Amino acid sequence: MSVKARVSAVASETPQIRSLRLVREDGAPFTPYRAGAHVDVTAPNGVLRQYSLCSPPDDPTSLLIAVKRESPSRGGSEALHHVAEGDLLEVGEPRNLITVADDADRHLLVAGGIGITPLLSMAYELHRRGAEFQLYYFARSRAEAAFVELLETRAEFRDRVHVRLGLSRAEQPAVLADPAAATTPRSHVYTCGPQGFMEQVSTVFAPLVGADHVHIENFTAEEIDTSGDQPFTVELDTGEEWEVPAGRSILSVLEENGVEVFKSCEEGICGSCVSGVLEGTPEHRDNCLSAADKASGTQIALCVSRATSKKLVIELY
Repeated sequence: MSVKARVSAVASETPQIRSLRLVREDGAPFTPYRAGAHVDVTAPNGVLRQYSLCSPPDDPTSLLIAVKRESPSRGGSEALHHVAEGDLLEVGEPRNLITVADDADRHLLVAGGIGITPLLSMAYELHRRGAEFQLYYFARSRAEAAFVELLETRAEFRDRVHVRLGLSRAEQPAVLADPAAATTPRSHVYTCGPQGFMEQVSTVFAPLVGADHVHIENFTAEEIDTSGDQPFTVELDTGEEWEVPAGRSILSVLEENGVEVFKSCEEGICGSCVSGVLEGTPEHRDNCLSAADKASGTQIALCVSRATSKKLVIELY
């Protein structure tokens, strides 16, 4: 379910990133959400994109998103760089692909560039809980580091935030050596940023805390090689089944046959179409499920992933 939200404030965080504060048009509070959530935002031109929430999750009076102008843009970021205070947007219900672990002895947040947005919300939540955490923020320059002044000056953050500017990808692991040495198998690591950056963070910390304790928030789709796709059968838990040919997604086949599936990005990023796997072996091609979820073989993103088995039996969430 989506609601109409009015832009109550616009701020330029960097030359390419602007933040939008949103309030519900009807004056009601927003639905409570867990730190690390994102929302669907429909721009005035009708383009729908996903944006992480970077406001304190315990404040339902408004939501804060940050939008980076991408080049080339698919229409969403460019449109939101032209909205002004008072404009109306359509905002979906918050949903999470990453959340704060409840059983961690310490938390390490590692952001690259615009990847600071979901981790800022998590930092607010961890401070509210009184949890042990540190935040490492890598950016090309101070001018390109969104929310850097807030992170350095607010009392709840300034002793926990480590801003590192202008470092090459090769130099970053050395900076992470000290926090890595302080982790234990009960520690959890959360990272968001460019794909190569997140892979490097995972390489540093997964051997220490376990791959299932490294939580990755993706916000870009990867190019998928479909040249070797083979047809397979998808069956619902109701017994209905259809063939999914090469070159077609499970999602498109279900929709063609009148099956309603909740969807949003259709690129394997947002997680809205993730469903359960009851039988068969999924071939994961998404950027929304965790490594542990993929290894379990019990879930699949219907918009991009396929099956290596001849049949896949699923249940829709």
